[in-house]
Amino acid sequence: MTDLVGRNRLWARLDQAVAAHPDLPTPIAVVDLDAFDANADDLVRRAGGKPIRVASKSLRVPALLERALAGPGFAGVLAYTLREALALHDLGVTDDVVVAYPSVDRGALAALVASPAAAGAITLMLDDVAHLDVIDSVRSSKAVQVRVALDIDAGLRLGTQHVGPKRSPLHDATDVTTLARAVAERDGFRLVGVMTYEGQVAGVPDDVPTQRARSLVVRRLKQASVAQLGVRRRAIAEALRPIADLEFFNAGGSGSVETTVADPAVTEVAAGSGLLVPGLFDHYQSFTPRPAAFFGLRVSRKPTPDLATVHGGGLIASGPVGDDRAPIPWAPPGLHLTSLEGAGEVQTPLTGHPAALLGIGDLVWFRHAKSGELFEHVNRVHLLAGEEIVEDVASYRGLGHAF
Repeated sequence: MTDLVGRNRLWARLDQAVAAHPDLPTPIAVVDLDAFDANADDLVRRAGGKPIRVASKSLRVPALLERALAGPGFAGVLAYTLREALALHDLGVTDDVVVAYPSVDRGALAALVASPAAAGAITLMLDDVAHLDVIDSVRSSKAVQVRVALDIDAGLRLGTQHVGPKRSPLHDATDVTTLARAVAERDGFRLVGVMTYEGQVAGVPDDVPTQRARSLVVRRLKQASVAQLGVRRRAIAEALRPIADLEFFNAGGSGSVETTVADPAVTEVAAGSGLLVPGLFDHYQSFTPRPAAFFGLRVSRKPTPDLATVHGGGLIASGPVGDDRAPIPWAPPGLHLTSLEGAGEVQTPLTGHPAALLGIGDLVWFRHAKSGELFEHVNRVHLLAGEEIVEDVASYRGLGHAF
């Protein structure tokens, strides 16, 4: 879909579908279900039989989570907050949620330990005994057992250098087993899993056409990381075997599916961005991108015949500040942000040859740089199948404070 013919075809599909709903407020968030389903199939193929746990942070739309989970090869959700996990359980989206980050939300923890059903479905993440103390501080009884997993640093160590997300103080088997024994000896807790997210492999593009030298370095760092992590995972799995009967060993992400599932210690892989393929996931050797999520903005004025200014547009992605965090004008192809204004809160001027063809009220379609974050800006998401909007569903934001 990255070719010009495909992008023009997409432009026609999106405009035709939205033409039947002329009063939609902008930004108009659309998910192309044809691309979404094709991406899901490709993830399952790449996973080679190991289950995929859906990373909800990259979707943030219950209907899309349910769609992914309904397909073969997907099992369970990797949530990013405990309140989100509780809401997904209450909505009946899934009865298997792992919270990917430690929670110190005392209100949400109190709700968890007050509900045997929720506690049986949700697994909390921790990397410090202090996390156990916070959980214990909100309950007067340990009758409800809390399921926990250990978040283990999966970064690449090169001497004193650390390459990868700065997530956890747990690194080697000694660190992990010390905390695992503390969990095993503590009433009211059950150790059921571990997670090792190798973000330096899963989340970094390695085939950027304009960055050939850098991409080569990234690929070599990924190879070194996979090799080092394989040895460490094996040692950790062996060290934990006498302490706990683990239900899962989670790892990876959309950009690392093949190397992650090739590790015998790993029992499941996480993926989410690969379903929608945001701008930051365009340049990977491991898969062909099929963009599935878009937002439309209308041209609100024409400062010159060769400029088209849309209303809004400043949907900037999180992470290190840079041009790659800006939204990408996608359809019609050939439009560009201006260097002076970029993507603005109230207006975004666009240059490029299609700008001369656009009139007041016409739609321009963008891609967000990161998956999931688009839906923090809209209450409703419009699902496209073929040439038609077939459903209008709520985002997390649209469902309100529970998320």
